[in-house]
Amino acid sequence: MQTTHMFQELLVEQFVVGPLNNNLYVLSTEDHTDALLIDATGDDPELLRRLVERGVTHALITHGHHDHVGGVAELRRRGVQVLVSEGDAPLLAGYDATVVDKEVIRIGDIFVQVLVTPGHTPGSICIAVEGHHVLFTGDTLFPGGPGATSFPGGDFPAIVRSLECLFGMFDDGTVVFPGHGAATTIGAEAGSLDDWVARGW
Repeated sequence: MQTTHMFQELLVEQFVVGPLNNNLYVLSTEDHTDALLIDATGDDPELLRRLVERGVTHALITHGHHDHVGGVAELRRRGVQVLVSEGDAPLLAGYDATVVDKEVIRIGDIFVQVLVTPGHTPGSICIAVEGHHVLFTGDTLFPGGPGATSFPGGDFPAIVRSLECLFGMFDDGTVVFPGHGAATTIGAEAGSLDDWVARGW
């Protein structure tokens, strides 16, 4: 399934793929051919081929869990530069560069900022698009709560701190695109943080 979202000149193409209904996002602008892929589920090599032909030059991985990185080897074989946080780099069999907190990456006319938000994994990141009220949260934030922290490397207090930072940084109208499921907004989620802490997940 493919959905297209427009934010002024920013084009966000969303693909829902794989048995866990992962969201892949392609970011581009009308004025530039280079595009950025967020995450790399590898269930469909034909889709990955189309994404490269679409203009994807870089893939930014939100975290190293298997359902987000299965396409990394094929993308790299096709010349795509794969970027991952220093904290989650050990979870990948291969990558091209690591990124750090607050690092700004330019792809064509798009500038994105990396935000390290540990909790779901030690090196989970969120990705903000400069000049737009858009945030890609991987498995850090979903509609209705944080990502799971029961996996090895998960840390519930850490993900709560990460969410506190996100809710303090972004206004209520910021659109949140998660790694699975529907989009939401910061405003729709921020008021529930205390409830999530009380329930413990």
